[in-house]
Amino acid sequence: MTTLAISDRRPVSWANGAGHRLCLNIFMVVVLGHWAEHLTQAVQIWGLHWARPQARGILGQYYPWLVTSETLHYGYAVVMLIGLFALRDGFAGRARTWWTVALVIQFWHHIEHLLLLIQAQTHHFLFGGTVPTSVLQQFYPRVELHLFYNTVVFIPMVIAVYHHLRPNDAERRAVSCRCAREAG
Repeated sequence: MTTLAISDRRPVSWANGAGHRLCLNIFMVVVLGHWAEHLTQAVQIWGLHWARPQARGILGQYYPWLVTSETLHYGYAVVMLIGLFALRDGFAGRARTWWTVALVIQFWHHIEHLLLLIQAQTHHFLFGGTVPTSVLQQFYPRVELHLFYNTVVFIPMVIAVYHHLRPNDAERRAVSCRCAREAG
């Protein structure tokens, strides 16, 4: 059983050792909650045929400003980036490779959100737009682009967690957490 006491004075060390499973589970709940919002929005658009401005996910129906807040979206991108970076040392071998792939893709996703946030704050829009526009949004609609970004970050995360919970002998020796033992 994992102790919840932080024995190391550095929280990141604890988060990648004794607290790795707890921190990873909390992080994944946040990620899945975000996914639930995007999937609900997708159902609203393509399943229920709602107009895009009215397709705001679950929380956006009650708090519409959540969908239009670039600050909130950028904040989530930063939380993802911090989580992927902070938990990375808890992974080894194949799991670390896949986790790093997710981190690199999320870094670009974060840059896209930073561009959107800067435009929203300055009211100077890129690419001749009348609203904040990301680089790839020139080619793809925003909802579809965000579903794509979330997918290409999430898939390597899932592969990383799978390998982390089912490590080979070398990977098991390389990590200081007990995630694989607790999963088995």
